[in-house]
Amino acid sequence: MEKYSVTFKKKFGQNFLKDVNIVKKIVKTADIKENSLVIEVGPGGAIMTRELAEVATNVLAYEIDSDLKDELFSRLDGYHNVEIIFQDFLNSNIEQDIQKYNFDNIYFVSNVPYYITTPILMKIMNSNIKFKRIVMMVQKEVGDRFSTFPGTKDYGSITVLLNYFYDVKKEFYVSRKQFIPQPNVDSVIVSFTEKEDKLSLKNFDIFQKLIRDSFQFKRKNLRNNLKGYDLDLILCILKENGFDLSVRAEQLSVEVFVEIANALS
Repeated sequence: MEKYSVTFKKKFGQNFLKDVNIVKKIVKTADIKENSLVIEVGPGGAIMTRELAEVATNVLAYEIDSDLKDELFSRLDGYHNVEIIFQDFLNSNIEQDIQKYNFDNIYFVSNVPYYITTPILMKIMNSNIKFKRIVMMVQKEVGDRFSTFPGTKDYGSITVLLNYFYDVKKEFYVSRKQFIPQPNVDSVIVSFTEKEDKLSLKNFDIFQKLIRDSFQFKRKNLRNNLKGYDLDLILCILKENGFDLSVRAEQLSVEVFVEIANALS
């Protein structure tokens, strides 16, 4: 079991893994190929960074807590294929940061701070980077939301967005007892693999806004949530799919949202 000599900061959501076997399992799930660059957010005590460095050509890690410099540099001594940028990942320019690397595939593998899980995914989705695979440890309830289906209570705007881009899969659960300090929730490893048959979308910005507006008041139907839209046009698409304007957003599949967005574009 890993031991750390650091001061954990609640404001950064710092919960470090103890068991290297879990880390090895996460890295195996990523299935990292040759000549690859891996991005990690929140390396913390470097327990995953070291395992990633063993299989990836290069690892680029973002750490917001500059007080961890000595700990990270000590733990990563001898790993010459790791770069750490001490910066908030959400404020970084990923496209610019990766320009100096040569790689065939790029991955995102991370035990991310739970409080910024969704912003991180939104940043990834809105980037111009084609990640071969994303593997993240997230709060169990959040993992359920990412991988659920239309008609369920957990189905929301982030579910639609993620499932447009990726095949989403819950890989395995991790007990809260495996962390220092111990959080109040259990975790799940979720993988996101880029869809090979992604639906054709005319305008992503319109699609993204449509989804957000459709789910803005989850208990209301589309007629109420989309008052500023061309409801006659939307109704035509809904009828073709067996719905009307009284439907709630949580009932609609990714495919229906894409049809509506394309009609509005």
